[in-house]
Amino acid sequence: MTVYQLPVEIAAFRHWLTELVSRIRPDGGWYGVFAARDPEGLRACFDGAEILPWDVVESLLQDAAETTVGPFATRGRRLYASAAGAHDRRPGGAEALAERRDLMERERRHAESRTRDLAARLRTAPDPAEAARLEHDLAWTRDDHARATARVRELTGRLARLGAEAARDAADSGAASPGGPARGGASAVRQGEGAVRPGGAAAPAAGPSKAARRPRGARYAWLEEEGAEAVAEAPVPLPALPAGGAAPRGARFGGADAVAAVAGPAEDPAEAVRAAANAVYALRRLRVQGRSGEAHALLCEALAGPPARLPALAAELHRAGLGADWSTLLWEAASLPPGRLAAVAGVLADAGRAADCEQLLRQGVARPVEELAGACAALRAEGHHREAHALLTAFVRVRPPGDAARLAGADPHGLVPRLLAAARAVSASRERDLLHALRVAGLAGV
Repeated sequence: MTVYQLPVEIAAFRHWLTELVSRIRPDGGWYGVFAARDPEGLRACFDGAEILPWDVVESLLQDAAETTVGPFATRGRRLYASAAGAHDRRPGGAEALAERRDLMERERRHAESRTRDLAARLRTAPDPAEAARLEHDLAWTRDDHARATARVRELTGRLARLGAEAARDAADSGAASPGGPARGGASAVRQGEGAVRPGGAAAPAAGPSKAARRPRGARYAWLEEEGAEAVAEAPVPLPALPAGGAAPRGARFGGADAVAAVAGPAEDPAEAVRAAANAVYALRRLRVQGRSGEAHALLCEALAGPPARLPALAAELHRAGLGADWSTLLWEAASLPPGRLAAVAGVLADAGRAADCEQLLRQGVARPVEELAGACAALRAEGHHREAHALLTAFVRVRPPGDAARLAGADPHGLVPRLLAAARAVSASRERDLLHALRVAGLAGV
């Protein structure tokens, strides 16, 4: 029996990817979405048979609260480039890349057209509810467009590298052969030139693309599948991966920016319970019918409503066995505007859901430091000093000292002492590192 052994480059990246996933909650965030939509495709990527697009890897880094410029991500990008090169150099690799790039270019054009259509409809939306739905769809479509654009750029670059390697190999072969380039070398040059045209746009090297359908697989899992058949409510389990502590970023859209960044008036408990029951009933029906995109939109809409309803929704979701959806909702809440994030965290804390509040704040530390400064200010303004301290503690635990110094610069008198207290709660060495970064930034004496 022939045993296939992965190239060492792919094996090394696979090991790094497994390490990344070990830090992620498997039932929430982007990882949860990919696992539910396309477990087989995701399994192929973790087995090394396929290569995840880098934008998907970046989403997983965000899920794990890892910055894309940190040492772990930098090492991953280097391993990724080597693994992608080894994958692309397989027989038929250039043709597969060109075909996939064509698919992504079609998706990019489709998203671009849909963005214009939704924007035009939004300008003439008849009522607020319809406007909120259109804003949500528009935000997702813009995300689709951004991802497709990034993938076209990535695939074009990989094709260019293949073409350059083919040309270099042909030149080396020609130099080693008496009488000039060999026929095989010239053929390789033409093949390399056929893979990439003057502006860098890839062209299929083997005639028209055979795949006119929408792409499938974990590398395309961010796309909504139209006309998909109903699937079972429970996702197919993935192979066991190291457990650890993963989404779409739609919650910060869907009209959330238009909502006041406060918890609002006191919510009638009976009304909150009724709203939660109705939402869970609708969510279960969507899950059974395999309409995962609409189910996710429903969770995002819940975040755009009164924050005071969220504790009742959490209780109802857990009662219905949909705790994974609550985890997804918390991940989405981490992307809300700063004031809105503070309002949700405060509501959860006031309702006695301290663990949920802390999870939300931990997931929120991956956002830009300017936004985190606003969230801290909003929490303190609402009297949630314990939650503000938890946010800063999570921040100094996972972000480099330089980022903490940048955060302190947003409000030196308010944040420097609080950041130092948070760093002290983590470790003495973390406090020393932060003090050094503050000195470099000229903030140590504040």
